[in-house]
Amino acid sequence: MGADIVMFIILAGGGYYIGNVVGAIVGFLFALLLTFALSIRVLSQWNRKAVLRLGKYVGIIGPGFFLIIPFIDTTTPTIDTRIISTAFKAEKTLTKDNVPVDVDAILFWQVKNPEQTVLNVQSYYDSVLLASQTAMRDIIGKTELSSMLAGRDIIGKGIQNLIEQRIENWGITAISVEIRDVTIPPELQNAMARVATSDREKQARVILAESESLAADKMLEAAKKYETDPYAMQLRALNMMYEISLTGKNVMVFIPTETKGFSIPMPFGIRGLEEFIKQKDQEGPDSQKQIKKKKP
Repeated sequence: MGADIVMFIILAGGGYYIGNVVGAIVGFLFALLLTFALSIRVLSQWNRKAVLRLGKYVGIIGPGFFLIIPFIDTTTPTIDTRIISTAFKAEKTLTKDNVPVDVDAILFWQVKNPEQTVLNVQSYYDSVLLASQTAMRDIIGKTELSSMLAGRDIIGKGIQNLIEQRIENWGITAISVEIRDVTIPPELQNAMARVATSDREKQARVILAESESLAADKMLEAAKKYETDPYAMQLRALNMMYEISLTGKNVMVFIPTETKGFSIPMPFGIRGLEEFIKQKDQEGPDSQKQIKKKKP
């Protein structure tokens, strides 16, 4: 009986020991798996992260699969290395000639050096946005309204250069700045519209006057040709009659004359009338008497 009790105690003690060992092994394996799961990191091709070991910068990791030491290593927020477009605006900003304008623009930028981005700027996205807004206000304050409306690409280039100067040590590059819209007060828009209309009317009148002058020169050249060749004038008269007859609303009557050609009366004109009067004056009263004698 005593031997049975001793054997039972030995078996119970051995089972308890074995159970504790198995439990310890299971717990260790579970802790190991948990640690491995916490150390796994996966980043996309265009993403990067910075690793800090006990607060000290270690390096940039990514893309793909990698491991960190749990509770010892920490990572920074993900850094996107793709080209990013950021919309920003400047409201009620005075130009060089004291005109309030609202300007909307888009900045295209990219992280080129993630290490500098992590170590030199706290929140790179917000910092780029603020730098863009202040740069736009500085450029607008140095530019007149007419220059801003006429050369948006020049204004965008100036803003881009100023942004690059401010983010030079951030590991970020400004690719381009595109001006989307420039809004001015409505009363100024009306005034500018009136000025533009006046300029157009002035240009139209100048062009009309130049056309009239050119047409007059050409008519003088044609008159010299018609003066030396009466048949050319008759052909021109026929052409004019043909153009008039195309409407179908005019009636033309041909009057027989003693002129040569197609019996088209030659135009007197001012010069012809003067010559006719001079000829009559030279003939004198004798010609008038002859005319009176011929009357029945």
